[in-house]
Amino acid sequence: MKRNLTAIIEREGDDYVALCPELDIASQGATIVEARQNLCEALELFFETASQEEIAERLHNEVYITQVEVATG
Repeated sequence: MKRNLTAIIEREGDDYVALCPELDIASQGATIVEARQNLCEALELFFETASQEEIAERLHNEVYITQVEVATG
């Protein structure tokens, strides 16, 4: 079974951090591609080892990515 999940990738120092907000699982890499691949691997390992109860408990089915405008000074 395949599942589409969100990956948010941001630079942190010299590396990139990739986060899947649906499961709150993160990974990192030296490049965006590496960070994404490492996140995919971490997610696959989670699904291979977690019980159905843990998956259901951690999985957020509704995640919204948006931007907001705020005053900064």
